Amino acid sequence: MNLPKDPVVLLSYINTQLRDNYASLAELCTAADCSVEEITGILETIDYHYNPDTNQFI
Repeated sequence: MNLPKDPVVLLSYINTQLRDNYASLAELCTAADCSVEEITGILETIDYHYNPDTNQFI
């Protein structure tokens, strides 16, 4: 899967996917063939962190 390069666009995309299609970030990353560390690292640069209780980056 080709993920957006811009962190803000990636945030929107990931949160939408988590809301609509995946029960966890790990599940999304498996389907997208990327690592949890890669996604969390990119989104931490814009001060967003994954919350497993709500299954979204906040």
